[in-house]
Amino acid sequence: MRRKSAAATAAVLVLALAACGGSGGSGDDVQESGGKTVTLISHDSWAASKEVIAEFEKTSGYKLKVLEDGDAGQALNKAVLTKDHPQGDVLFGVDNTLLSRALDNQLFDPYEAEEAARIGEGFRVEGDAATPVTTGDVCVNYDKAYFEKEGLEPPNSFDDLVEPAYRNLLVTENAGTSSPGLGFLLGTAAEYGDDGWQDYWKKLRANGVKVVSGWEQAYNEEFSGSAGGKQAGGDRPLVVSYASSPPVEVIYADPQPEEAPTGVATGTCFRQIEYAGLLKNAANPEGGKALLDFLVSKTFQEDLPLNMFVNPVRSDAALPEAFTEHGAVAEDPRTLAPEKIAANRDEWIDRWTSLVVR
Repeated sequence: MRRKSAAATAAVLVLALAACGGSGGSGDDVQESGGKTVTLISHDSWAASKEVIAEFEKTSGYKLKVLEDGDAGQALNKAVLTKDHPQGDVLFGVDNTLLSRALDNQLFDPYEAEEAARIGEGFRVEGDAATPVTTGDVCVNYDKAYFEKEGLEPPNSFDDLVEPAYRNLLVTENAGTSSPGLGFLLGTAAEYGDDGWQDYWKKLRANGVKVVSGWEQAYNEEFSGSAGGKQAGGDRPLVVSYASSPPVEVIYADPQPEEAPTGVATGTCFRQIEYAGLLKNAANPEGGKALLDFLVSKTFQEDLPLNMFVNPVRSDAALPEAFTEHGAVAEDPRTLAPEKIAANRDEWIDRWTSLVVR
């Protein structure tokens, strides 16, 4: 997913995530390896409340050290290169678009977290080769004010997006450089099949889709529905983002609106799942197991939404009111098996690039 807190809509959220992300860092009293230190390797959007980290450290007896290592792809690449002598005990943030690479490289020792039975159906990996931690949907978001002004119904499906009524309205991210961009491409592959997605993208291109490098540019510069977009003069009322983006628009607005200014086209969603795994040759495997137990715990799962703006995988974890009131639920998100993604990802990205960018 992926993702992560790419749902952030303003600089204040970036600052909030940076502050939270530091909460799991190491202090002067932290041992650098083994012993009572457990080390988590993650992408840069790791975030958790100080109180939650403190609870883990108190109940487990381990001090948590977090190494943030770029985006999810960068963190995974580094873990593969250092797998014989890993820099940490647990790797977090490998989503279902990248999971097969981690498994093919045998990065993880299988482990079943203590409360794994609480994880929702459809998230778990066969043999407990990796532990599901978060889930979220990549979806087209729309600017409600634009569609109300134009008297036009917002789109709600992939098919809708190629209709003439939505010409020159959509901005998406590059599938080769952006997690949500790749998620959107995979959503179209799931919708139209191995060959049909290419015909779809030809139609989308003919209908004026705009492609930019990443989420930040798409949402905060090109999209008309966010505060950042308006400041930058964004004029595209459709953007590929996340189902969790509307709650963020409410939470970080001052004053907070009664209704989110953006909506979600739930028929365009692709389901992302983020995993964590116990690294082979870890210096502290017992600490790593304790950490995986905690990542699945109800305490941590309920802390996720307002820190990383993703959903918990535990079926009994409660969502904050802002998510339930302003968030969107995709009843039938598109999905692809990790092995299907692994077999086609690079080729699909190359084809997509030739069709849409070149």
